[in-house]
Amino acid sequence: MQKVKPLIEQHFHGAFGVDFNTASVDEALALSQEMYKLGIGGIFPTLVTDTIENLKRQIEIIKSANKRQEAGMARILGVHLEGVFLNPKKKGIHNEKHFLMPTPENYRELEDDIMKIVTLAPELDLGLIDYLHGRGVKVQAGHCVGEDLSKCSGATHLFNAMGEINHRETKTALAALLNDKIYTEIIADGLHLSDDILELVFKTKPLDKILLISDALPIAKSDLTEMIFADEEVFYDGERATSQNGTIAGSTRLLPDIVKILGEKGMFSPQLIENAYHYHGLTTEKFIEIDENFNISGVK
Repeated sequence: MQKVKPLIEQHFHGAFGVDFNTASVDEALALSQEMYKLGIGGIFPTLVTDTIENLKRQIEIIKSANKRQEAGMARILGVHLEGVFLNPKKKGIHNEKHFLMPTPENYRELEDDIMKIVTLAPELDLGLIDYLHGRGVKVQAGHCVGEDLSKCSGATHLFNAMGEINHRETKTALAALLNDKIYTEIIADGLHLSDDILELVFKTKPLDKILLISDALPIAKSDLTEMIFADEEVFYDGERATSQNGTIAGSTRLLPDIVKILGEKGMFSPQLIENAYHYHGLTTEKFIEIDENFNISGVK
């Protein structure tokens, strides 16, 4: 039986009907079991914009789940906060009424050692980026329009909800592509990025700086056809999940599905699995090795 290196999912909001913004400890544990069965060894539960009170509650729940994890569960490696410190111009599905300016004072309302990644709009920064660096938290540019990514570790879901590429200005997407020092998340689910854009990314960005993510919604791997997510009604038509106004809310595919999609297109490289390990300074010893019938069709 072939052993496969576990996948690391650093950006997903839930699956199997479980939403990290509302989940109980038991639900978070059950989800980590299901993720492990799919070949995912480590996860960063990702919290969408919400009230400070709700975010603090869910951070505590994720911490409690982390302490109760057992063999056969994808390890909770930290929280990814994708919300609150975003630019309203690129809010996507997020509810801007909960947005705060990216200051150390505002962050301290949420601060916790389990926070490992913060997505924010660097053009709005008022000292938070340096504060996060001082605490070993990765800063990713997302839901933003700014082009100065010099203090960022990465870019959140490249091209989606960020300043686009045009021929007269440098905005976020172009800056992320051209900066070989930072990592860039991509959602290669066949909906968020076209094949031509994927080809552009793979030709432009160093292969070892591309992070595969799902940005999966709780709808993924569930029977749900609608739900409330980020204070919005989200509808799933069997292909994509969108708000009432047509905004894509996130993906309905998990990371193993995305790896298969890339394999079938001839775009997959094992380096893409390695990158998350390098980005987070992880080793395989961190996980119980996945040695069950985990097979990625279409990938050599």
